[in-house]
Amino acid sequence: MLQRFRPYLKYLKAERAPILAALFYALVYAASSGFGLPMLVKYVFPPIFDHDLESTMVYQIIAFIPLLFLLRAWSGYRNSYFTQLAGVRILEALRSDYFRKLQFLPLSFLQRQSTGDLISRGITDTSQLQTTMTVFANDGIKQPFNLIGALGALVWIAWDSEGALVVLACIVIIPLSVLPVRYVGRKIIKRAQALQGQIGSVTGVFSENLSAAREVRAFSLEQHETARFSKEASSLATAQMRIAKYALALTPAIEFISALGIALTLGLAYGSGLKLPTFISIVTALYMSYEPVKKLAAINSEVKRAQASLDRLDELLDEAIAIADPVDPVPVGRLKGDLRFDAVSFAYKADEQVLREITVSIPAGTVCALVGPSGAGKSTFANLVARFYEVGAGSVNIDGIDLRAMRLADLRRNIAIVSQEPVLFNETIYNNLLLGRPGATRAEVEQAARDAFAHDFIMSLEGGLGYDTVVGERGGRLSGGQKQRIALARAFLRNAPLLILDEATSALDTASEAFIQQALKKLVEGKTVLIIAHRFSTIRDATKILVFEQGRIVASGRHSELYAENALYKELYDGQSDTGSQKA
Repeated sequence: MLQRFRPYLKYLKAERAPILAALFYALVYAASSGFGLPMLVKYVFPPIFDHDLESTMVYQIIAFIPLLFLLRAWSGYRNSYFTQLAGVRILEALRSDYFRKLQFLPLSFLQRQSTGDLISRGITDTSQLQTTMTVFANDGIKQPFNLIGALGALVWIAWDSEGALVVLACIVIIPLSVLPVRYVGRKIIKRAQALQGQIGSVTGVFSENLSAAREVRAFSLEQHETARFSKEASSLATAQMRIAKYALALTPAIEFISALGIALTLGLAYGSGLKLPTFISIVTALYMSYEPVKKLAAINSEVKRAQASLDRLDELLDEAIAIADPVDPVPVGRLKGDLRFDAVSFAYKADEQVLREITVSIPAGTVCALVGPSGAGKSTFANLVARFYEVGAGSVNIDGIDLRAMRLADLRRNIAIVSQEPVLFNETIYNNLLLGRPGATRAEVEQAARDAFAHDFIMSLEGGLGYDTVVGERGGRLSGGQKQRIALARAFLRNAPLLILDEATSALDTASEAFIQQALKKLVEGKTVLIIAHRFSTIRDATKILVFEQGRIVASGRHSELYAENALYKELYDGQSDTGSQKA
Protein backbone atom coordinates (compact mmCIF):
# COMPACT_ATOMS: atom_id res chain seq x y z
CA MET A 1 0.00 0.00 0.00
CA LEU A 2 2.84 2.38 0.82
CA GLN A 3 4.13 1.95 -2.73
CA ARG A 4 1.00 3.73 -3.90
CA PHE A 5 1.96 6.86 -1.98
CA ARG A 6 5.63 6.86 -3.00
CA PRO A 7 5.24 9.56 -5.74
CA TYR A 8 3.91 11.89 -3.05
CA LEU A 9 6.82 11.42 -0.65
CA LYS A 10 8.45 14.45 -2.28
CA TYR A 11 5.98 16.61 -0.35
CA LEU A 12 7.41 15.28 2.93
CA LYS A 13 10.88 16.74 2.35
CA ALA A 14 9.78 20.29 3.05
CA GLU A 15 8.06 19.15 6.27
CA ARG A 16 10.85 17.13 7.85
CA ALA A 17 10.96 19.20 11.05
CA PRO A 18 7.30 18.74 12.12
CA ILE A 19 7.39 15.06 11.06
CA LEU A 20 10.46 14.36 13.21
CA ALA A 21 8.85 16.23 16.12
CA ALA A 22 5.71 14.09 15.68
CA LEU A 23 7.80 10.90 15.77
CA PHE A 24 9.55 12.02 18.96
CA TYR A 25 6.27 12.72 20.77
CA ALA A 26 4.83 9.44 19.49
CA LEU A 27 7.68 7.59 21.24
CA VAL A 28 7.03 9.50 24.45
CA TYR A 29 3.30 8.71 24.20
CA ALA A 30 4.00 5.01 23.67
CA ALA A 31 6.39 4.87 26.64
CA SER A 32 3.88 6.58 28.94
CA SER A 33 0.79 4.80 27.64
CA GLY A 34 1.25 1.38 26.07
CA PHE A 35 4.14 0.41 28.33
CA GLY A 36 3.69 2.76 31.29
CA LEU A 37 0.08 1.95 32.28
CA PRO A 38 0.51 -1.85 32.53
CA MET A 39 3.69 -1.29 34.53
CA LEU A 40 1.76 1.02 36.84
CA VAL A 41 -0.84 -1.69 37.47
CA LYS A 42 1.78 -4.39 37.93
CA TYR A 43 4.42 -2.73 40.10
CA VAL A 44 2.93 0.40 41.69
CA PHE A 45 -0.57 -0.43 42.86
CA PRO A 46 0.12 -3.79 44.67
CA PRO A 47 2.69 -2.39 47.18
CA ILE A 48 0.28 0.43 48.02
CA PHE A 49 -2.65 -1.84 48.79
CA ASP A 50 -0.44 -4.47 50.51
CA HIS A 51 0.67 -1.65 52.85
CA ASP A 52 4.33 -2.45 52.22
CA LEU A 53 5.30 1.20 51.77
CA GLU A 54 5.61 4.14 54.10
CA SER A 55 2.88 6.75 53.80
CA THR A 56 5.37 9.36 52.52
CA MET A 57 6.33 7.08 49.65
CA VAL A 58 2.68 6.31 48.92
CA TYR A 59 1.82 9.98 48.58
CA GLN A 60 4.84 10.53 46.32
CA ILE A 61 3.60 7.71 44.09
CA ILE A 62 0.07 9.11 44.10
CA ALA A 63 1.46 12.48 43.05
CA PHE A 64 3.41 10.79 40.24
CA ILE A 65 0.27 9.28 38.64
CA PRO A 66 -1.23 12.56 37.35
CA LEU A 67 2.23 13.55 36.11
CA LEU A 68 2.35 10.33 34.07
CA PHE A 69 -1.07 11.05 32.57
CA LEU A 70 -0.08 14.67 31.95
CA LEU A 71 2.98 13.45 30.05
CA ARG A 72 0.77 11.04 28.11
CA ALA A 73 -1.76 13.76 27.25
CA TRP A 74 0.87 16.36 26.34
CA SER A 75 2.86 14.02 24.12
CA GLY A 76 -0.33 12.82 22.41
CA TYR A 77 -1.38 16.41 21.76
CA ARG A 78 2.01 17.45 20.42
CA ASN A 79 2.17 14.36 18.19
CA SER A 80 -1.24 15.17 16.72
CA TYR A 81 -0.40 18.85 16.29
CA PHE A 82 2.86 18.34 14.41
CA THR A 83 1.42 15.59 12.23
CA GLN A 84 -1.56 17.79 11.44
CA LEU A 85 0.74 20.71 10.65
CA ALA A 86 2.73 18.61 8.19
CA GLY A 87 -0.46 17.18 6.68
CA VAL A 88 -2.10 20.57 6.12
CA ARG A 89 1.01 21.95 4.44
CA ILE A 90 1.38 18.88 2.24
CA LEU A 91 -2.23 19.09 1.13
CA GLU A 92 -1.88 22.81 0.47
CA ALA A 93 1.03 22.01 -1.85
CA LEU A 94 -0.88 19.16 -3.52
CA ARG A 95 -3.99 21.25 -4.10
CA SER A 96 -1.88 24.08 -5.52
CA ASP A 97 -0.08 21.66 -7.85
CA TYR A 98 -3.44 20.32 -9.03
CA PHE A 99 -4.73 23.81 -9.78
CA ARG A 100 -1.44 24.80 -11.41
CA LYS A 101 -1.61 21.73 -13.67
CA LEU A 102 -5.11 22.74 -14.77
CA GLN A 103 -3.74 26.07 -15.99
CA PHE A 104 -1.33 24.39 -18.40
CA LEU A 105 -3.34 21.45 -19.69
CA PRO A 106 -4.56 21.94 -23.27
CA LEU A 107 -8.11 23.06 -23.90
CA SER A 108 -8.75 19.79 -25.73
CA PHE A 109 -8.22 17.87 -22.47
CA LEU A 110 -10.39 20.19 -20.38
CA GLN A 111 -13.20 20.09 -22.92
CA ARG A 112 -13.34 16.30 -22.64
CA GLN A 113 -13.87 16.52 -18.88
CA SER A 114 -16.88 17.42 -16.80
CA THR A 115 -16.36 20.77 -15.07
CA GLY A 116 -18.10 19.43 -11.99
CA ASP A 117 -15.81 16.42 -11.87
CA LEU A 118 -12.67 18.57 -12.20
CA ILE A 119 -13.92 20.78 -9.35
CA SER A 120 -14.74 17.69 -7.29
CA ARG A 121 -11.23 16.34 -7.75
CA GLY A 122 -9.66 19.61 -6.69
CA ILE A 123 -11.96 20.16 -3.70
CA THR A 124 -13.63 16.93 -2.59
CA ASP A 125 -10.82 14.51 -3.33
CA THR A 126 -8.23 16.73 -1.70
CA SER A 127 -10.65 17.21 1.22
CA GLN A 128 -10.77 13.44 1.58
CA LEU A 129 -6.99 13.51 1.80
CA GLN A 130 -7.33 16.23 4.44
CA THR A 131 -9.70 14.02 6.44
CA THR A 132 -7.32 11.10 6.14
CA MET A 133 -4.45 13.28 7.29
CA THR A 134 -6.49 14.44 10.27
CA VAL A 135 -7.26 10.87 11.33
CA PHE A 136 -3.66 9.92 10.70
CA ALA A 137 -2.49 12.91 12.72
CA ASN A 138 -4.45 11.70 15.72
CA ASP A 139 -3.46 8.06 15.64
CA GLY A 140 -1.32 7.13 12.66
CA ILE A 141 2.06 7.51 14.32
CA LYS A 142 1.42 7.17 18.04
CA GLN A 143 -0.86 4.10 17.91
CA PRO A 144 1.74 1.79 16.30
CA PHE A 145 4.24 2.81 19.00
CA ASN A 146 1.51 2.38 21.59
CA LEU A 147 0.92 -1.16 20.31
CA ILE A 148 4.65 -1.93 20.47
CA GLY A 149 4.80 -0.57 24.01
CA ALA A 150 1.82 -2.71 25.12
CA LEU A 151 3.27 -5.86 23.55
CA GLY A 152 6.58 -5.06 25.23
CA ALA A 153 4.78 -4.79 28.56
CA LEU A 154 3.15 -8.19 28.00
CA VAL A 155 6.49 -9.81 27.27
CA TRP A 156 8.09 -8.15 30.29
CA ILE A 157 5.29 -9.23 32.65
CA ALA A 158 5.40 -12.79 31.32
CA TRP A 159 9.17 -12.90 31.78
CA ASP A 160 9.16 -11.36 35.25
CA SER A 161 6.14 -13.10 36.79
CA GLU A 162 5.96 -16.73 37.82
CA GLY A 163 3.29 -18.61 35.88
CA ALA A 164 2.63 -15.73 33.51
CA LEU A 165 4.65 -17.10 30.59
CA VAL A 166 1.68 -19.19 29.46
CA VAL A 167 -0.35 -16.01 29.08
CA LEU A 168 1.78 -15.03 26.07
CA ALA A 169 -0.32 -17.53 24.17
CA CYS A 170 -3.12 -14.97 24.13
CA ILE A 171 -0.96 -12.67 21.99
CA VAL A 172 -1.71 -14.92 19.03
CA ILE A 173 -5.26 -13.52 19.08
CA ILE A 174 -3.99 -10.03 18.21
CA PRO A 175 -2.94 -10.85 14.61
CA LEU A 176 -6.45 -12.19 13.99
CA SER A 177 -7.64 -8.59 14.24
CA VAL A 178 -5.86 -7.88 10.98
CA LEU A 179 -8.15 -10.21 9.00
CA PRO A 180 -11.28 -8.03 9.09
CA VAL A 181 -9.08 -4.97 8.47
CA ARG A 182 -7.71 -6.44 5.23
CA TYR A 183 -11.13 -7.66 4.08
CA VAL A 184 -12.84 -4.33 4.72
CA GLY A 185 -9.95 -2.43 3.12
CA ARG A 186 -10.36 -4.31 -0.17
CA LYS A 187 -14.08 -3.63 -0.19
CA ILE A 188 -13.75 0.05 0.66
CA ILE A 189 -11.23 1.04 -2.01
CA LYS A 190 -13.48 -0.11 -4.86
CA ARG A 191 -16.48 1.62 -3.39
CA ALA A 192 -14.52 4.78 -2.55
CA GLN A 193 -13.61 5.24 -6.22
CA ALA A 194 -17.29 4.98 -7.15
CA LEU A 195 -18.19 7.40 -4.35
CA GLN A 196 -15.73 10.09 -5.45
CA GLY A 197 -16.92 9.75 -9.04
CA GLN A 198 -20.52 10.16 -7.91
CA ILE A 199 -19.60 13.27 -5.91
CA GLY A 200 -18.19 14.65 -9.17
CA SER A 201 -21.51 13.91 -10.90
CA VAL A 202 -23.48 15.73 -8.20
CA THR A 203 -21.09 18.69 -8.38
CA GLY A 204 -21.49 18.68 -12.15
CA VAL A 205 -25.29 18.91 -11.93
CA PHE A 206 -24.96 21.79 -9.45
CA SER A 207 -22.46 23.64 -11.63
CA GLU A 208 -24.41 23.11 -14.84
CA ASN A 209 -27.70 24.15 -13.27
CA LEU A 210 -26.36 27.36 -11.74
CA SER A 211 -24.65 28.37 -14.99
CA ALA A 212 -27.92 27.89 -16.90
CA ALA A 213 -30.32 29.48 -14.38
CA ARG A 214 -32.04 31.66 -16.99
CA GLU A 215 -32.56 28.77 -19.42
CA VAL A 216 -33.98 26.58 -16.64
CA ARG A 217 -36.64 29.16 -15.91
CA ALA A 218 -37.24 30.05 -19.56
CA PHE A 219 -38.05 26.43 -20.46
CA SER A 220 -39.82 25.65 -17.15
CA LEU A 221 -37.23 23.02 -16.28
CA GLU A 222 -37.40 23.49 -12.51
CA GLN A 223 -39.07 20.13 -11.86
CA HIS A 224 -36.90 18.36 -14.44
CA GLU A 225 -33.70 19.72 -12.88
CA THR A 226 -34.89 18.89 -9.36
CA ALA A 227 -35.61 15.32 -10.43
CA ARG A 228 -32.23 15.07 -12.16
CA PHE A 229 -30.43 16.27 -9.06
CA SER A 230 -32.46 13.98 -6.79
CA LYS A 231 -31.47 11.00 -8.91
CA GLU A 232 -27.76 11.85 -8.63
CA ALA A 233 -28.08 12.62 -4.91
CA SER A 234 -29.79 9.27 -4.35
CA SER A 235 -26.94 7.49 -6.14
CA LEU A 236 -24.49 9.39 -3.94
CA ALA A 237 -26.31 8.32 -0.77
CA THR A 238 -26.23 4.70 -1.94
CA ALA A 239 -22.49 4.91 -2.61
CA GLN A 240 -21.92 6.42 0.84
CA MET A 241 -23.88 3.66 2.57
CA ARG A 242 -21.96 0.97 0.71
CA ILE A 243 -18.80 2.27 2.33
CA ALA A 244 -20.45 2.78 5.73
CA LYS A 245 -21.69 -0.83 5.72
CA TYR A 246 -18.13 -2.14 5.76
CA ALA A 247 -16.39 0.65 7.69
CA LEU A 248 -18.83 0.49 10.60
CA ALA A 249 -18.47 -3.30 10.85
CA LEU A 250 -14.77 -3.05 11.71
CA THR A 251 -15.09 -1.93 15.33
CA PRO A 252 -17.58 -4.64 16.41
CA ALA A 253 -15.46 -7.32 14.69
CA ILE A 254 -12.28 -6.21 16.44
CA GLU A 255 -14.07 -5.89 19.79
CA PHE A 256 -15.34 -9.46 19.45
CA ILE A 257 -11.80 -10.68 18.75
CA SER A 258 -10.62 -8.64 21.76
CA ALA A 259 -13.23 -10.36 23.95
CA LEU A 260 -11.92 -13.72 22.77
CA GLY A 261 -8.41 -12.67 23.81
CA ILE A 262 -9.52 -11.53 27.26
CA ALA A 263 -11.56 -14.73 27.77
CA LEU A 264 -8.54 -16.82 26.78
CA THR A 265 -6.40 -14.79 29.19
CA LEU A 266 -8.86 -15.36 32.01
CA GLY A 267 -8.93 -19.12 31.36
CA LEU A 268 -5.16 -19.40 31.22
CA ALA A 269 -4.78 -17.21 34.33
CA TYR A 270 -7.15 -19.44 36.29
CA GLY A 271 -5.41 -22.60 35.13
CA SER A 272 -1.92 -21.33 35.94
CA GLY A 273 -2.84 -19.85 39.32
CA LEU A 274 -1.93 -16.23 38.49
CA LYS A 275 -2.30 -13.62 41.19
CA LEU A 276 -4.89 -10.91 40.65
CA PRO A 277 -2.42 -7.97 40.22
CA THR A 278 -0.52 -9.88 37.53
CA PHE A 279 -3.77 -10.80 35.78
CA ILE A 280 -5.04 -7.18 35.86
CA SER A 281 -1.74 -5.88 34.45
CA ILE A 282 -1.91 -8.43 31.64
CA VAL A 283 -5.52 -7.49 30.83
CA THR A 284 -4.50 -3.82 30.86
CA ALA A 285 -1.66 -4.55 28.44
CA LEU A 286 -4.02 -6.56 26.23
CA TYR A 287 -6.52 -3.71 26.20
CA MET A 288 -3.71 -1.31 25.31
CA SER A 289 -2.88 -3.68 22.43
CA TYR A 290 -6.38 -4.01 21.00
CA GLU A 291 -7.20 -0.30 21.21
CA PRO A 292 -4.40 0.64 18.75
CA VAL A 293 -5.47 -2.16 16.41
CA LYS A 294 -9.02 -0.79 16.41
CA LYS A 295 -7.86 2.75 15.70
CA LEU A 296 -5.40 1.58 13.06
CA ALA A 297 -8.29 -0.24 11.39
CA ALA A 298 -10.17 3.07 11.16
CA ILE A 299 -7.05 4.66 9.71
CA ASN A 300 -6.82 1.84 7.17
CA SER A 301 -10.37 2.59 6.01
CA GLU A 302 -9.50 6.27 5.63
CA VAL A 303 -6.29 5.43 3.77
CA LYS A 304 -8.27 3.31 1.32
CA ARG A 305 -10.57 6.24 0.67
CA ALA A 306 -7.56 8.50 0.25
CA GLN A 307 -6.06 6.00 -2.19
CA ALA A 308 -9.21 6.20 -4.31
CA SER A 309 -8.96 10.00 -4.26
CA LEU A 310 -5.30 9.86 -5.26
CA ASP A 311 -6.21 7.60 -8.18
CA ARG A 312 -8.53 10.30 -9.44
CA LEU A 313 -5.99 13.07 -8.88
CA ASP A 314 -3.31 11.02 -10.63
CA GLU A 315 -5.35 10.96 -13.82
CA LEU A 316 -4.91 14.70 -14.08
CA LEU A 317 -1.51 15.17 -12.43
CA ASP A 318 0.01 12.52 -14.73
CA GLU A 319 -1.60 13.95 -17.86
CA ALA A 320 1.09 15.09 -20.30
CA ILE A 321 1.24 18.82 -21.07
CA ALA A 322 1.00 18.65 -24.84
CA ILE A 323 1.51 22.39 -25.43
CA ALA A 324 4.61 23.67 -23.67
CA ASP A 325 7.49 26.07 -24.13
CA PRO A 326 10.34 24.86 -26.35
CA VAL A 327 13.63 23.89 -24.73
CA ASP A 328 15.47 26.65 -26.62
CA PRO A 329 12.86 29.33 -27.46
CA VAL A 330 13.37 32.00 -30.09
CA PRO A 331 13.54 35.43 -28.42
CA VAL A 332 10.39 37.36 -29.34
CA GLY A 333 9.57 40.99 -28.68
CA ARG A 334 6.68 42.81 -30.32
CA LEU A 335 5.67 41.00 -33.50
CA LYS A 336 4.58 42.71 -36.72
CA GLY A 337 1.72 40.31 -37.36
CA ASP A 338 2.56 38.60 -40.66
CA LEU A 339 0.58 35.37 -40.35
CA ARG A 340 1.05 32.25 -42.46
CA PHE A 341 -0.41 28.74 -42.40
CA ASP A 342 1.68 26.12 -44.24
CA ALA A 343 -0.17 22.89 -45.08
CA VAL A 344 -1.89 22.87 -41.70
CA SER A 345 -4.16 19.98 -40.75
CA PHE A 346 -5.86 19.49 -37.41
CA ALA A 347 -8.24 17.00 -35.79
CA TYR A 348 -9.80 16.95 -32.33
CA LYS A 349 -10.19 13.19 -32.81
CA ALA A 350 -7.88 11.05 -34.92
CA ASP A 351 -10.52 10.16 -37.51
CA GLU A 352 -12.28 13.55 -37.70
CA GLN A 353 -10.26 16.15 -39.58
CA VAL A 354 -11.40 19.71 -38.83
CA LEU A 355 -8.80 21.52 -40.94
CA ARG A 356 -7.30 19.97 -44.07
CA GLU A 357 -4.00 21.16 -45.55
CA ILE A 358 -4.64 24.86 -45.03
CA THR A 359 -2.10 27.12 -46.72
CA VAL A 360 -2.71 30.85 -46.58
CA SER A 361 -0.85 34.11 -45.93
CA ILE A 362 -2.35 37.05 -44.04
CA PRO A 363 -0.03 40.08 -44.22
CA ALA A 364 0.43 42.37 -41.23
CA GLY A 365 -2.32 44.96 -40.95
CA THR A 366 -4.92 42.83 -42.73
CA VAL A 367 -8.48 42.73 -41.42
CA CYS A 368 -9.38 39.17 -42.31
CA ALA A 369 -12.86 37.70 -41.89
CA LEU A 370 -13.42 33.98 -41.55
CA VAL A 371 -16.77 32.83 -42.93
CA GLY A 372 -18.41 29.50 -43.65
CA PRO A 373 -21.06 27.09 -42.43
CA SER A 374 -21.09 25.98 -38.80
CA GLY A 375 -18.35 23.43 -38.18
CA ALA A 376 -16.33 24.45 -41.23
CA GLY A 377 -13.22 25.20 -39.11
CA LYS A 378 -13.31 28.98 -38.57
CA SER A 379 -12.90 28.98 -34.77
CA THR A 380 -10.31 26.21 -34.93
CA PHE A 381 -8.27 28.27 -37.41
CA ALA A 382 -8.23 31.23 -34.99
CA ASN A 383 -7.50 29.03 -31.97
CA LEU A 384 -4.40 27.63 -33.66
CA VAL A 385 -3.01 31.16 -33.98
CA ALA A 386 -3.10 31.53 -30.18
CA ARG A 387 -1.76 27.97 -29.91
CA PHE A 388 -4.68 26.84 -27.79
CA TYR A 389 -4.31 23.62 -29.77
CA GLU A 390 -1.30 22.05 -31.44
CA VAL A 391 -1.35 21.57 -35.22
CA GLY A 392 -1.51 17.96 -36.35
CA ALA A 393 0.54 18.62 -39.48
CA GLY A 394 2.20 21.64 -41.08
CA SER A 395 3.05 24.85 -39.24
CA VAL A 396 1.64 28.21 -38.22
CA ASN A 397 4.12 31.09 -38.46
CA ILE A 398 4.10 34.70 -37.37
CA ASP A 399 6.77 36.95 -38.89
CA GLY A 400 8.39 33.78 -40.26
CA ILE A 401 8.72 32.17 -36.81
CA ASP A 402 6.99 28.86 -36.09
CA LEU A 403 4.67 29.31 -33.10
CA ARG A 404 6.19 26.18 -31.52
CA ALA A 405 9.57 27.92 -31.40
CA MET A 406 8.23 30.75 -29.20
CA ARG A 407 7.55 30.84 -25.49
CA LEU A 408 3.80 30.70 -24.96
CA ALA A 409 3.89 33.88 -22.88
CA ASP A 410 5.74 35.74 -25.66
CA LEU A 411 3.26 34.57 -28.28
CA ARG A 412 0.13 35.37 -26.30
CA ARG A 413 1.46 38.73 -25.19
CA ASN A 414 1.19 39.66 -28.90
CA ILE A 415 -2.44 38.56 -29.20
CA ALA A 416 -5.66 40.13 -27.91
CA ILE A 417 -8.95 38.25 -28.00
CA VAL A 418 -12.48 39.62 -27.74
CA SER A 419 -14.97 36.79 -27.47
CA GLN A 420 -18.65 36.66 -28.31
CA GLU A 421 -19.31 36.01 -24.62
CA PRO A 422 -16.57 37.88 -22.74
CA VAL A 423 -15.50 36.43 -19.40
CA LEU A 424 -15.05 38.78 -16.45
CA PHE A 425 -13.73 37.64 -13.09
CA ASN A 426 -15.42 38.37 -9.78
CA GLU A 427 -13.12 41.34 -9.20
CA THR A 428 -13.31 45.08 -9.56
CA ILE A 429 -13.67 46.59 -13.02
CA TYR A 430 -10.19 48.05 -12.64
CA ASN A 431 -8.61 44.66 -11.93
CA ASN A 432 -10.50 43.10 -14.83
CA LEU A 433 -9.16 45.77 -17.14
CA LEU A 434 -5.66 45.41 -15.78
CA LEU A 435 -5.57 41.81 -17.00
CA GLY A 436 -4.98 43.23 -20.46
CA ARG A 437 -1.61 44.60 -19.36
CA PRO A 438 -0.77 44.08 -15.67
CA GLY A 439 1.90 46.79 -15.64
CA ALA A 440 -0.35 49.54 -16.99
CA THR A 441 -0.81 52.81 -15.11
CA ARG A 442 -4.15 54.07 -13.84
CA ALA A 443 -4.20 56.69 -16.59
CA GLU A 444 -3.60 54.05 -19.28
CA VAL A 445 -6.40 51.87 -17.89
CA GLU A 446 -8.86 54.76 -17.92
CA GLN A 447 -7.82 55.80 -21.45
CA ALA A 448 -8.45 52.25 -22.68
CA ALA A 449 -11.92 52.42 -21.12
CA ARG A 450 -12.58 55.72 -22.89
CA ASP A 451 -11.46 54.24 -26.23
CA ALA A 452 -13.97 51.43 -25.69
CA PHE A 453 -16.76 53.87 -24.72
CA ALA A 454 -16.82 52.28 -21.28
CA HIS A 455 -15.60 55.11 -19.02
CA ASP A 456 -18.92 56.95 -18.79
CA PHE A 457 -21.02 53.95 -17.81
CA ILE A 458 -18.33 52.81 -15.33
CA MET A 459 -18.44 56.16 -13.55
CA SER A 460 -22.25 56.14 -13.44
CA LEU A 461 -22.67 52.64 -11.97
CA GLU A 462 -24.89 52.28 -8.93
CA GLY A 463 -22.95 52.60 -5.70
CA GLY A 464 -20.64 55.31 -6.96
CA LEU A 465 -17.53 53.09 -6.80
CA GLY A 466 -16.67 53.52 -10.46
CA TYR A 467 -13.65 51.41 -11.37
CA ASP A 468 -13.72 49.81 -7.90
CA THR A 469 -17.13 48.23 -8.57
CA VAL A 470 -17.04 44.44 -8.22
CA VAL A 471 -18.64 42.94 -11.33
CA GLY A 472 -19.87 39.66 -9.78
CA GLU A 473 -19.31 36.13 -10.95
CA ARG A 474 -18.73 36.09 -14.74
CA GLY A 475 -19.63 39.80 -14.75
CA GLY A 476 -23.22 39.08 -13.71
CA ARG A 477 -23.83 42.61 -12.38
CA LEU A 478 -23.22 44.16 -15.81
CA SER A 479 -25.29 44.05 -18.98
CA GLY A 480 -24.10 42.23 -22.08
CA GLY A 481 -23.09 45.47 -23.77
CA GLN A 482 -21.22 46.69 -20.70
CA LYS A 483 -19.29 43.43 -20.42
CA GLN A 484 -18.40 43.61 -24.10
CA ARG A 485 -17.07 47.15 -23.72
CA ILE A 486 -14.96 46.07 -20.74
CA ALA A 487 -13.55 43.28 -22.92
CA LEU A 488 -12.80 45.76 -25.69
CA ALA A 489 -11.10 48.11 -23.21
CA ARG A 490 -8.94 45.19 -22.12
CA ALA A 491 -7.95 44.64 -25.77
CA PHE A 492 -7.18 48.38 -26.17
CA LEU A 493 -4.95 48.22 -23.10
CA ARG A 494 -3.14 45.15 -24.37
CA ASN A 495 -2.47 46.89 -27.72
CA ALA A 496 -1.32 43.62 -29.29
CA PRO A 497 -0.39 43.45 -32.99
CA LEU A 498 -2.75 40.51 -33.55
CA LEU A 499 -6.43 40.75 -32.70
CA ILE A 500 -9.01 37.93 -32.74
CA LEU A 501 -12.66 38.98 -32.71
CA ASP A 502 -15.29 36.31 -32.23
CA GLU A 503 -18.20 38.39 -33.59
CA ALA A 504 -18.12 40.82 -30.70
CA THR A 505 -21.48 42.45 -31.53
CA SER A 506 -23.69 39.49 -32.44
CA ALA A 507 -25.65 39.33 -29.18
CA LEU A 508 -26.07 43.03 -28.41
CA ASP A 509 -28.85 45.57 -28.61
CA THR A 510 -28.68 48.34 -31.21
CA ALA A 511 -27.35 51.02 -28.85
CA SER A 512 -24.59 48.82 -27.45
CA GLU A 513 -23.68 47.62 -30.93
CA ALA A 514 -23.29 51.19 -32.16
CA PHE A 515 -20.82 51.99 -29.36
CA ILE A 516 -18.85 48.83 -29.95
CA GLN A 517 -18.71 49.27 -33.73
CA GLN A 518 -17.21 52.72 -33.17
CA ALA A 519 -14.68 51.28 -30.74
CA LEU A 520 -13.77 48.45 -33.10
CA LYS A 521 -12.93 50.83 -35.93
CA LYS A 522 -10.25 52.37 -33.75
CA LEU A 523 -9.15 49.08 -32.19
CA VAL A 524 -8.33 47.34 -35.50
CA GLU A 525 -6.15 50.16 -36.85
CA GLY A 526 -2.69 48.90 -37.75
CA LYS A 527 -3.34 45.37 -36.49
CA THR A 528 -3.66 41.95 -38.07
CA VAL A 529 -7.27 41.07 -37.30
CA LEU A 530 -9.12 37.78 -37.54
CA ILE A 531 -12.91 38.18 -37.38
CA ILE A 532 -14.85 34.97 -36.84
CA ALA A 533 -17.99 36.07 -38.66
CA HIS A 534 -21.46 34.95 -37.67
CA ARG A 535 -23.25 37.97 -39.17
CA PHE A 536 -22.07 39.00 -42.62
CA SER A 537 -23.14 42.62 -42.18
CA THR A 538 -20.06 43.14 -39.97
CA ILE A 539 -17.44 42.00 -42.50
CA ARG A 540 -18.11 43.91 -45.72
CA ASP A 541 -15.21 46.26 -44.96
CA ALA A 542 -12.73 43.44 -44.34
CA THR A 543 -9.65 43.67 -46.53
CA LYS A 544 -9.62 39.89 -46.91
CA ILE A 545 -12.31 37.23 -46.48
CA LEU A 546 -11.54 33.51 -46.21
CA VAL A 547 -14.39 31.12 -47.05
CA PHE A 548 -14.26 27.80 -45.19
CA GLU A 549 -16.03 24.60 -46.20
CA GLN A 550 -15.46 21.19 -44.59
CA GLY A 551 -12.10 22.19 -43.17
CA ARG A 552 -10.69 23.77 -46.32
CA ILE A 553 -10.39 27.35 -47.58
CA VAL A 554 -12.36 27.24 -50.80
CA ALA A 555 -12.17 30.93 -51.69
CA SER A 556 -10.59 34.20 -50.59
CA GLY A 557 -10.92 37.84 -51.56
CA ARG A 558 -13.04 40.91 -50.86
CA HIS A 559 -16.79 40.91 -50.39
CA SER A 560 -17.67 42.18 -53.89
CA GLU A 561 -15.42 39.61 -55.58
CA LEU A 562 -16.67 36.66 -53.52
CA TYR A 563 -20.32 37.64 -53.85
CA ALA A 564 -19.97 37.69 -57.62
CA GLU A 565 -17.76 34.62 -58.04
CA ASN A 566 -18.30 32.15 -55.15
CA ALA A 567 -21.63 30.30 -54.92
CA LEU A 568 -21.15 29.24 -51.28
CA TYR A 569 -20.34 32.76 -50.11
CA LYS A 570 -23.31 34.20 -52.07
CA GLU A 571 -25.63 31.56 -50.58
CA LEU A 572 -24.43 32.22 -47.03
CA TYR A 573 -24.62 35.97 -47.47
CA ASP A 574 -28.07 35.96 -49.06
CA GLY A 575 -29.30 33.65 -46.35
CA GLN A 576 -28.81 36.51 -43.85
CA SER A 577 -30.18 39.25 -46.14
CA ASP A 578 -33.69 40.30 -46.96
CA THR A 579 -32.64 40.44 -50.60
CA GLY A 580 -29.20 39.61 -51.78
CA SER A 581 -29.19 42.40 -54.36
CA GLN A 582 -29.85 45.10 -51.79
CA LYS A 583 -26.83 44.12 -49.66
CA ALA A 584 -24.48 43.13 -52.45
